[in-house]
Amino acid sequence: MTKSLFPGFDGLMNLSRREGVDVRPTLLRVLTDLYVQTRIHSDDEQRQFVELATRLIDQVDDATRASVRAKLAIYPQTPVPVLQKLGLVAAQEGRRVPLAREIPSPPAAPSPARAPTEAEQRMAANLEMQPKDAAEIHDMFFRAGATERALILHNLAQTPLKAAPRIPTVRAKRAIQILEMAAIANDAENFTFELGDSLILPSRVAGQIVDDAGGEALAIAARALDMPSPNFQRILLFFKPEIGNSVDMVYRLSRLYDRLSDRSALVMLAAWRGSTLAVTRAKYQPSLHDSDRQRARASASQTRPGVQPGSASGARTGTGGSSDR
Repeated sequence: MTKSLFPGFDGLMNLSRREGVDVRPTLLRVLTDLYVQTRIHSDDEQRQFVELATRLIDQVDDATRASVRAKLAIYPQTPVPVLQKLGLVAAQEGRRVPLAREIPSPPAAPSPARAPTEAEQRMAANLEMQPKDAAEIHDMFFRAGATERALILHNLAQTPLKAAPRIPTVRAKRAIQILEMAAIANDAENFTFELGDSLILPSRVAGQIVDDAGGEALAIAARALDMPSPNFQRILLFFKPEIGNSVDMVYRLSRLYDRLSDRSALVMLAAWRGSTLAVTRAKYQPSLHDSDRQRARASASQTRPGVQPGSASGARTGTGGSSDR
């Protein structure tokens, strides 16, 4: 194992003991990453991985153990002794613990009677999302359960509504770095601020995304930033302990994230932005109506013909006015 998977393992261990630096968490992470990169391992490699991994699992912190556990839980060739050490398999049976059920595929939509022309497709792709529609999509998503949310995201990929523009690459990369550092530090305030700032969302919506218990909203925000899957998984493990401590939820959200299209995420981002406009209009609508009524009264009073002093007698003169000429 030392030669095939992680050269210099014993030397680094001796250095850590002599220098007082605990490199065991890093060694286990790197060792696991190297092992899952290959689908097929020799008997000697498998034996050596079992020997080193089972020794290190008991010697690392909970965060490292959770990260390794999430990776090996979805890797099909993880040795049974390592699964048992991580609590992913029953010790007496030697079988994997059942993971989350697959997300059911939505029913196939009936084929249209006539395929739309290229011009019609271009027109449909540019349909602007109205604030009312955006608010309905926003509310429907946050009220839905996990299965319904997966179906909503599947349908958004085919909707004719216009998606939000992509976040510039340089800005997105910077946001991913800041979000991951905030997640590792468990800094919810800075994480929420950076998420709202990078996606151009108000703090109310950004907070709703961060506080979402299901994790799908966070997956959408990460996909809108084109965040790599490993970074998203690390954020789940460090920033969302209620999700990171559940192998089922990590596995389910990882599969959802890998299947989530960029268009679905950007259409939902447009809905989140548009829902803010709808809320703002609803908030100020009464005052706007009052102002309109006041302006209408003022306009009516200014245009109403007034009776000037002396005009009444002049109006009664009849033909008498001719005698003045």
